[in-house]
Amino acid sequence: MNVIEIINKRHSYRGKYLSKQVPKDDLVKILEAGMAAPSGCNKQTTSFIAVDDSNILKKINEVINPPVCETAPALIVVLTQRINAYRDRCFAIQDYSAAIENMLLTIVALGYQSCWYEGHITDEDRICDKIAAILSVPENYDVVCILPVGEAESEPSIPKKKGFEERAWFNTFKG
Repeated sequence: MNVIEIINKRHSYRGKYLSKQVPKDDLVKILEAGMAAPSGCNKQTTSFIAVDDSNILKKINEVINPPVCETAPALIVVLTQRINAYRDRCFAIQDYSAAIENMLLTIVALGYQSCWYEGHITDEDRICDKIAAILSVPENYDVVCILPVGEAESEPSIPKKKGFEERAWFNTFKG
């Protein structure tokens, strides 16, 4: 599969996963893809925890309400540190966003599916703090996202995208 095929095949998958374990080698490739992402002023504010232990997955799934990704055999927990970089600006959001996209594309390239869950876990009920406690995440890190990883039980639904002419132009805005 070439890069364009991978990009076009990536969609947020919110369905059930097959119970097949994700090999550690594949999880390492996914984590390395996240680590290869660009980072503002090379501050490397993004870190990851791959969870494939069924007991830990069960504990995490017990605190996620409403439930999402409870059948995923693996989960990537994305962490960030709020470190100022250039002119006292923090680029943590850009850093972890780039890392997440790299990982999502790698997940698809390896034959798995995923979905970027952020608002669901960082909302007012602070599920992220509960996940951080389960995983012994230090206070100077924030859990910002979870990515379930596994083989999809069904094909992801493909949302309708706006046409090229509605979102991309040459030389001047034409919307």
